Amino acid sequence: MSITPLAADDLKWLCCDQQFEFDSTKQLNGLDGPIGQERAMAAIELSLAMPNDGFNLFITGQTGTGRTSAIRQILEERAKGEPVPDDWCYVHDLEQGASPVAFSVPHGLGKQLQEDMAELIRRLSEQLPKLFKSKEYEQYKGKTTEEFQLKSKKLLEDLEQEAAEQGFEIQRSVSGLVLVPAKDGEALTQAEYDALDEESRKEIDQKGGKLQKILNGVLAQTREIESEVQQAVSKMEEQIVDMTTSHLFAELMDHYQDYDEVVEHLDRCRRDIVNNVSEFRPRKERQLIFSGGEDLSERFWSRFEVNLLIDNQALEGAPVVFENNPTYFNLFGRIEHVFRMGNATTDFTMIKAGALHRANGGYLVLNCRDLLMNYFSYEAIKRCLRRGDVVIEDIAEQARLISMASLKPGPIPFSGKIVLVGDAHLYNLLHHFDPDFGKFFKIRADFNSSIDNTWDNVTRYAQFIAVQCRDHDLPHFEPGAVSRVVEHAARLTEDQNKLSSKFLDLADLIKEAGFYAHQQGREKVAAQHVLLALESRRYRNNRIEDELRRLIVEGTIMVDFAGAVVGQINGLSVYMQGDYQFGLPTRITATTSIGRGGVVAVEREVKQSGAVHDKGVMILSGFFAQRFGQNKPLTFSASLCFEQTYGGVDGDSASSTELYALISSLSGLSLRQDIAVTGSVNQHGQVQAIGGVNEKIEGFFTLCNIVGLTGRQGVMIPRANVKNLMLNGDVVAACRDGRFHVWAVSTIDEGLELLTGTPAGEFVDGQWSEGSVNARVDQRLTTMVETLMAFAKKNDAATENHSGS
Repeated sequence: MSITPLAADDLKWLCCDQQFEFDSTKQLNGLDGPIGQERAMAAIELSLAMPNDGFNLFITGQTGTGRTSAIRQILEERAKGEPVPDDWCYVHDLEQGASPVAFSVPHGLGKQLQEDMAELIRRLSEQLPKLFKSKEYEQYKGKTTEEFQLKSKKLLEDLEQEAAEQGFEIQRSVSGLVLVPAKDGEALTQAEYDALDEESRKEIDQKGGKLQKILNGVLAQTREIESEVQQAVSKMEEQIVDMTTSHLFAELMDHYQDYDEVVEHLDRCRRDIVNNVSEFRPRKERQLIFSGGEDLSERFWSRFEVNLLIDNQALEGAPVVFENNPTYFNLFGRIEHVFRMGNATTDFTMIKAGALHRANGGYLVLNCRDLLMNYFSYEAIKRCLRRGDVVIEDIAEQARLISMASLKPGPIPFSGKIVLVGDAHLYNLLHHFDPDFGKFFKIRADFNSSIDNTWDNVTRYAQFIAVQCRDHDLPHFEPGAVSRVVEHAARLTEDQNKLSSKFLDLADLIKEAGFYAHQQGREKVAAQHVLLALESRRYRNNRIEDELRRLIVEGTIMVDFAGAVVGQINGLSVYMQGDYQFGLPTRITATTSIGRGGVVAVEREVKQSGAVHDKGVMILSGFFAQRFGQNKPLTFSASLCFEQTYGGVDGDSASSTELYALISSLSGLSLRQDIAVTGSVNQHGQVQAIGGVNEKIEGFFTLCNIVGLTGRQGVMIPRANVKNLMLNGDVVAACRDGRFHVWAVSTIDEGLELLTGTPAGEFVDGQWSEGSVNARVDQRLTTMVETLMAFAKKNDAATENHSGS
């Protein structure tokens, strides 16, 4: 069979410049959505349309495929037509003190309520203290206390009169009222009392005891009168304060009468002010609390303020929140503290909102990896979705041995949609290890890294370029430049029928091409600027490639580019350097001998190979058994080696190359050294597709070009990889001129004929065509079996002779 090189047109898909109906991307409109992600868009639409019963969204896809920008555009557009959610406020818990109360009001009303309460507090803080300094208050207070004072005075006068009749008088001392014996209106001294006879002293003591009981009763009545006075004054003060505050609160209650929670809070505030009349009485000096000099009056009035946690008055639709740092506090809010003289203090006004509060009634978008990297965040998100509310908690309590008194803000109902953005690996891990994950994230939108190469998508690529030029103030692109970008998008996918959807990489290329056009003073980006950007990228990243290529050209790393050698072939390897990859040839050798060792890979024996490479080597044994081991045992040992490789080897893309080397060693036929080979193989000898085909071909071509093209050199690839060819212009031109070649094969037999120049042969009537490659291998294997059997027979005879002697 004759294997002909591929035509130049098969080596690359070309995007025709003439198909575009514009002179510059400046003439194009912007995009109306993601390019070629219909499946993902359908999933997103379903998630957003479903009620929030666990139908939250998880977006998967590779970085750079436009996941985040797409969901941002979709959500922002959708949110415009949705209602603006309510504002949320926290107010002081006037009953318990430790659990601030949350309530909602229509958007825009929260700010007004906060301002109205601030104005009310200002007016009350000015008017109420003045009440207690006014003449009217003093007169009212004096009138209220006068009656009680007269009663108290009358009791004391009656007591003094009775004491005088009994020979006593009442004196005031530091310890209170004291009964003192008297004679002729003068109080007796201690000496005069001691000079009296015992009978007189006994009579005075008896009278004094009775009067003391009466005095105690009077004092008790006086205290009751004083208590009544205080109660009456307090009641009078409360009535004054109630009268003063009622009309001020009534104005606000009328204004907010449609909002029960606001009215209830206002009523609680009014009652609390009335119950704390002592706060408004004049003080001789300003009182400061110990923790840092805060005015007690200011501290009292702050309890009536409104903490506007969420203010949605500026929104024109539902909120769309992207939280780039999803720590627990950034998601759920925090209770801040201030330090005064070493003491940490807080109150309800220091409660701050988190992303979940801001996204309530709308959408919250989080990066899954960032969420999982922050302690507590993921589990707390699940609790929020399970309970349907947002609770601000002090997570430090979980680490403390002793519980500390702190605020416990009331929960806020949550009705938003949560969107997680991550890769497929994280999605699969969560689905496998977290039984709750599937309950809360029921919809997956999977962004593909490639899209179909259709005219519609090519047109949208041109629109994408136009958008990038406008957004980043770049020169617009000519049709030829657009074609080169689209061709590069096809090369990124390694498929002529696909285009890459890694728009981050393409956006960088557009910016770099725009830079070179601007540097050259061009108003538009031409095709050569895109090619210059690509070449500059390669130059920035190919230092290692150049160094390895130099070693090959100098002969330090041995690779032949001409002639033919038995058991030696040029394989092709792909090297990865970050986001840059390149291909270079590697000499692969095979040796065979009589034995029972089978196929041994040196790299496997020294643990330098990966599992996929080891699998490929083991497939070779299956190939030999299937093709040559049906009528005889296989009694050979083979050794395969990637020469001068000192790092790891993995992948099965060299398994066909290794098989060619083995067959060459067994048949004694030389393999062409001007052809490099790549492709995996199965046990039936079918050559299978591999990756990195463009880099491999270009790597071998560059070396051949350096040492000198002969017109016979080329690369042999699997036929299944023809659709993956997107070679650079130099390779395509050389193939068109016949200076270089690319062959495609489907089976090992096709490759053998090209490499050896000998027919592979056909298996007819139990034997291979005479003189063919397979016939030579079969004969060699038969000879090995016979030789091994003869050796074994001879060894057995020698053993018997030795035993007989």
